[in-house]
Amino acid sequence: MTTNSIDHVFAKLRQDGRKAFIPFLTAGDPDLSGTGHLVAEVVRNGADLVEIGFPYSDPIADGPVIQSSYTRALSRGLKVEQVFAATREWVQRAENVPLIAMVSYSIIHRRGPDRFLEQAREAGYSGLIVPDLPADESSALADAARQRNMKLIQLVTPTTPRDRAAHIARQSTGFLYCVSVTGITGARDQLPPQLLEQLAWLRTQTDLPLCVGFGISRPEHVAMLREHVDGIIVGSALVKRIEEGANRPWPEVIQEIGRFVASLVQALNPPR
Repeated sequence: MTTNSIDHVFAKLRQDGRKAFIPFLTAGDPDLSGTGHLVAEVVRNGADLVEIGFPYSDPIADGPVIQSSYTRALSRGLKVEQVFAATREWVQRAENVPLIAMVSYSIIHRRGPDRFLEQAREAGYSGLIVPDLPADESSALADAARQRNMKLIQLVTPTTPRDRAAHIARQSTGFLYCVSVTGITGARDQLPPQLLEQLAWLRTQTDLPLCVGFGISRPEHVAMLREHVDGIIVGSALVKRIEEGANRPWPEVIQEIGRFVASLVQALNPPR
């Protein structure tokens, strides 16, 4: 079986002494064409992987910013089939940068895990993050994903007991998604100091790349974390800019997001 593109990216980054920048975008916000432009823009400005959120009416971990983006997309009648169809075009714009689907297990269950995974693989996704699927119940989906050379990325939170966190780390593939704060996604002014202690401990439990998300919204956050992580995930701070740009010229909004991404990438991988 060929190397999964997520593994390939992290191996190359490690070789180059760099860290992964992983932006999150909501599929269909502001519309599917706009998502395609955003994928191209974040890649052009240094994204190493791109996380695509599948809009769902009852998101589990997403704060008001991302939940609002899901509501906007669903209010236009967005269907999963349309996301898969559009993804085929986004993959071309992504220029070999892997796409990861952030998706509720309800969507997967409704379609059937094998059918969903097959469609996701054919559309061009390299992995899945399923935040509402407990690690203890994920083995069947993980096996089905492995058969298709796809990753099932698991989440560890600050309140996850250590024995359970070690179990989740063993279950995860691709990378381990380390939630930086207790609660929902959203940009914050500070990151908790205990996060660094947890990351150091996780390093002793797994060889997987450690990528931190939730609450990372500025270059200072990224600079504080860069020596302790293999990647940074930024979602709400990007989605908020899309929402705030609703009444402005779209090319202007795209450029602003590109500049913001470039500032975070520079903080993560400063010039030597």
